Amino acid sequence: MARKKHEEEHENHERWLVSYADFITLLFAFFVVMYAISQVNEGKYKILADSLINAFGKEPVSTAPVIVQAGGQGAQQAATPKIPPLQKTRNNEALRREKERMTDMARDIMQVLAPLVREGKVRVTQTSVGVNVEINANVLFAPGDAKVGKESEETLIAIARVLKNDDHAIQIEGHTDNTQISTAVFPSNWELSAVRASTVARLFGNQGIAEMRLTAVGHGSNQPVSSNDTAEGRLRNRRVDVMILSRLTEQATEVPITERVPKTQP
Repeated sequence: MARKKHEEEHENHERWLVSYADFITLLFAFFVVMYAISQVNEGKYKILADSLINAFGKEPVSTAPVIVQAGGQGAQQAATPKIPPLQKTRNNEALRREKERMTDMARDIMQVLAPLVREGKVRVTQTSVGVNVEINANVLFAPGDAKVGKESEETLIAIARVLKNDDHAIQIEGHTDNTQISTAVFPSNWELSAVRASTVARLFGNQGIAEMRLTAVGHGSNQPVSSNDTAEGRLRNRRVDVMILSRLTEQATEVPITERVPKTQP
């Protein structure tokens, strides 16, 4: 009986396609699953969270993510909470009234210091932070000194009379130019600016302004408002700022108050 001749089997060089196809399929499935679990339905998640809270009898907890900012700025919620229309209207109305009150205060100060404002020795500005009264240091103090003269007291007393019956916080900041000072009383500009600020704060307290409203800060020459390369710039930098701080602030808002008093005013 003749033997049946078997055909010789050839090696399949394309078997790798099967493994490759399986790998691609698994990889595709992996990314589909990853995409699916990344899409969270906030509505269903909120319902589930509320149900669990009610079941366990706990107080509602905010589900908004918290982001910790670098530089020690603290934590804040990533999503801004929605404010009801009525509450938003009330907030806007309160902000409007506060801005009007600060504007009236700025104008009252400008009126009592009208001559100094016209001469450019006092500048009054209103920002989102509040009202800033910038007083040239030469109006209040002799060079290198922190004692207020009799005439200078009248300027500060006039401001104190406007602020006495108010209840806003007041921050008094002393500033100098970059000319170095070294005396037995004031080893540096730090001490000079700080003592000048505290001198003004003490005078305000003596005029009946509650001390809990007052803060004195000395900045030295670290916050110039003009160039120290000119005599005019250095003169501008030697100043005392009286900041009347607003209770309500609006971000990115600055409303300048004209620094010139109308000639019709006394």
